[in-house]
Amino acid sequence: MSNDLQALWLTLKLAILTTLILLSISPFIAWWLAKTKNKLRPLFEALVALPLVLPPTVLGFYLLLAFSPNYLPGQIWQSLTGSTLAFSFSGLLVGSIIYSLPFVVQPLQAGFVTLGNKELEAAKTLGMSRWNTIKHIIIPMTKRSFLLAAVMGFAHTLGEFGVVLMIGGNIPGETQVLAISLFEHVEAFEYQQAHQIAGGLLISSLVMLVVIYAFLQNKDAKN
Repeated sequence: MSNDLQALWLTLKLAILTTLILLSISPFIAWWLAKTKNKLRPLFEALVALPLVLPPTVLGFYLLLAFSPNYLPGQIWQSLTGSTLAFSFSGLLVGSIIYSLPFVVQPLQAGFVTLGNKELEAAKTLGMSRWNTIKHIIIPMTKRSFLLAAVMGFAHTLGEFGVVLMIGGNIPGETQVLAISLFEHVEAFEYQQAHQIAGGLLISSLVMLVVIYAFLQNKDAKN
């Protein structure tokens, strides 16, 4: 398998796992941010949104330090697995989860904010369990936000560069994702291969966004 195909597989694997993990943890964060009246909410919202404004290399640098055996997260990981977290696929996954967190949390938070309390109060009055309330009321009423969050998280992970380069380097088959492979081709003046990767990322990202917005528009028209 060529390095580019390995990079494609690694990128898809990273994007899928990152999106699935974020969709499992982000609803709880988004719900708390949407419903809490805690005075510290602006601080937590700022921490979640920080990757949106922080240069990726800055975030990657501090994650690289944290993942090294000289600091507690890296020490714990090495003691449990016998390998380093930095310059590994596991390190890329953790970094991607942190870097893509706001792209999943914020659409969900916006959906939860617009969710009325009448339905939730009615469910509580009828004695519905928390799980049934989530399954039959919250998720159906905010599925647009869930869909948008999933697409944004997946698409954003596909194009990661600065963070993955800092914490993962450029190891074929282990940490070399498509964005890194593209950079490597440009450095080597291999513009044909670079065009193929860049064009593929551009077209796939555009198609995903067109499909999701067309779907949402169709849903709005039906409603």
